[in-house]
Amino acid sequence: MIKYLGSKRLLVPWIVETVGRCEGAHRVLDLFSGTARVGRALKAAGHRVHANDHNAYAHTLGACYVGADARVWRERAERLIAELDGLPGEPGWFTETYCERSRYLQPANGARVDAIRNRIAELSLEPELEAIALTSLMEAADRVDSTVGLQMAYLKQWAARSHQPLRLRVPEILEGPGASSCLDAAEAAERVEADLVYLDPPYNQHSYLGNYHVWESLVRWDRPEVYGVAMKRTDVRERGSDFNRRGRILPALVTVLDRIRARWLVVSFSDEGYVTLVELRELLARHGEVREASVEHPRHIGHKIGVYDLTGRRVGEPGHARNREHLFVVETGRIGGKSPSRAPKRTRKLAVMP
Repeated sequence: MIKYLGSKRLLVPWIVETVGRCEGAHRVLDLFSGTARVGRALKAAGHRVHANDHNAYAHTLGACYVGADARVWRERAERLIAELDGLPGEPGWFTETYCERSRYLQPANGARVDAIRNRIAELSLEPELEAIALTSLMEAADRVDSTVGLQMAYLKQWAARSHQPLRLRVPEILEGPGASSCLDAAEAAERVEADLVYLDPPYNQHSYLGNYHVWESLVRWDRPEVYGVAMKRTDVRERGSDFNRRGRILPALVTVLDRIRARWLVVSFSDEGYVTLVELRELLARHGEVREASVEHPRHIGHKIGVYDLTGRRVGEPGHARNREHLFVVETGRIGGKSPSRAPKRTRKLAVMP
């Protein structure tokens, strides 16, 4: 899967085990699915998962790893990706924008991205098969990029991996049903029926659209206007999330939680968020008894690099190296409808992850 800020790669077993202890949690809605790493793991554990994310690249990953059934799509995907992997490069908008005007990929690999993406668009594939093909291309480009895992910037010197040729692989899709959507979180919370909702929302100023704008443009293939040294899509300025704004995140979270109809809530949140842990505990307690566990977790790689201005001059030092990831479990009492009126409950401690 792609390199990703906020990925729960190291915490997935803990999250899956926690969800597995929630009685009757057969249908799971992953409301902010991101790379779909958690949703895929929950599907592998036997849950019927619906992955939702409002960014197109994340929706594509969810459609591939959660929505697609390998029994239906694996053989066709293998043939398609073999065909796509044999295409010669043909430079176009992607190469010019992200390999010449900026340095995310080597131009030869950018030309391959252009050729493969254009061919995918020409084929008018079924949504699941297209998602598998686009995921394969996204991950192939990620393996030969020249960043530290964020697309806020690219490296001054080409990364060693960027010299490797771009090669497609068939994503490791799972057997079994699943679903995906590309909705605002509040809309998905209201529309999708589930026994349990897993929430891992953005919690500070870091925009996933801004951090992964290259993948958004690769998936949308809309050749947007771009700006700045990083060649960000102009709609990064327009499609801001309330979850990335200090004054709006708490009301946004209230709205989402109030619209959920599931019996269980499992919420992942960092101690670096705009919402304090005290505020979050009080908010969740409105919906039922809160159980909580936490684990120390390495911060993203950016903290190791330091702080630089636009000229590349170092202007600040990295902060602390680790934070704490908190996992909250709430039994709401809702069964396909609104929860009964209740007074706030106290918070109990879960077993801390080893």
